Amino acid sequence: MVHAVDRMGSAVRYALTLLIAVLLAASGSRAVAQQPAPVGKTAPAEQVLELKLGYLRAYAPELALSVLDVPPRDEGVAGAKVAVGDNNTTGTFLGQKFTLDLTEIRPDADAVPAFNDMVSKGARYILADLSAAQLLSIAEIARDKGVLIFNVGATDDRLREEECRANVFHTAPTRTMLADGLAQYLVWKQWRRWVLVHGSHEPDRLFADALRRAATRFGGEIIAEKEFTDTGTARRTDTGVVQIQRQMPVFTQAFPDHDVLLVADESEVFGTYVPFRTWIPRPVAGTAGLIPSAWHPASEQWGGTQIQNRFAKANGRHMLSKDMAAWTAARIVGEAATRTQSADPETLAAYIRSDDFSLAAFKGQKLTFRKWNWQLRQPIFLGDGRSVVSTSPQEGFLHQVSELDTLGVDQPETKCALTLP
Repeated sequence: MVHAVDRMGSAVRYALTLLIAVLLAASGSRAVAQQPAPVGKTAPAEQVLELKLGYLRAYAPELALSVLDVPPRDEGVAGAKVAVGDNNTTGTFLGQKFTLDLTEIRPDADAVPAFNDMVSKGARYILADLSAAQLLSIAEIARDKGVLIFNVGATDDRLREEECRANVFHTAPTRTMLADGLAQYLVWKQWRRWVLVHGSHEPDRLFADALRRAATRFGGEIIAEKEFTDTGTARRTDTGVVQIQRQMPVFTQAFPDHDVLLVADESEVFGTYVPFRTWIPRPVAGTAGLIPSAWHPASEQWGGTQIQNRFAKANGRHMLSKDMAAWTAARIVGEAATRTQSADPETLAAYIRSDDFSLAAFKGQKLTFRKWNWQLRQPIFLGDGRSVVSTSPQEGFLHQVSELDTLGVDQPETKCALTLP
């Protein structure tokens, strides 16, 4: 069911939000406006509750096979900044102030010193755009210091399963959620016979594992597989492009007849070069062609145009999946602070974990956390570079609790054993 706030016209939303915010300020009610209220008179300084968010990011410039796919310098950070602005708009009426502190480290660096520095400056809510290993290195320290971590970047399932932590909430989807969202659509289309090409790096193999799991789970069949080994050739040079045009048809020539060619190439070694270069003409999906993601820059449904326009106005570019994951994490903190009228991490965490929590995030339905591993339930967008093709879960894939739980590891399958603080 489409969330009521996402369906309102902007004029109605504006008026209702203003009314609710004023009532909250006057009565101390615990009701909440899902969308930011207009800026007004601030509360007296001595009454302002300050919530300091930190954004801890592992960053180094990246290359991509296409210059159009090179990540923006502020990917993720831009989404968090927009959300902090949204929080402050409503917070103005409620005596709350949200700030964001950004710290960047190298992808191979120790995250602990940077984390400790952010905490020493007062940050109690950390948006982590880190590798799985880096995130785990700070999780226990964060627990001991009463700090909440929101994973906005790492898709590793082990962070929600064998290595889950009670103080780590995940707004980024897992690889299994992405693979399941794609598989549901392919099965719904009756395209059940798949061949799989995966890269030689660990992230590629992990996504290939997720695709194999999805095939078993939803009735697809992977009838052949092949690894594309990274030899380090200069594929972006003229010579490299010519070689790829000649090699890719030959590389895919021996595959048996199939409906879809699946690509698992998170490392950006070959995937972009697969569509339109296969030996036989077939759709391509996975990390190239039809791509599953947490957000799509062309999404306009469920109020999506509103957040897209607001984001583009603030940043001069389109909103990407990591921007949405970071926006969602920062808005969760704002939502919990508004509901509880508190800046205490323990109080906010208790509300986020409760049955009362939900968030409107322009995805057609309210988002909630899975209590067995603190993964945010969310739809998966399926699109190419220009448009949204579909959104999963697909029609007909049912679940006794939530259809969103057909995406990723369900509670009976989980290996996570949480112990709350």
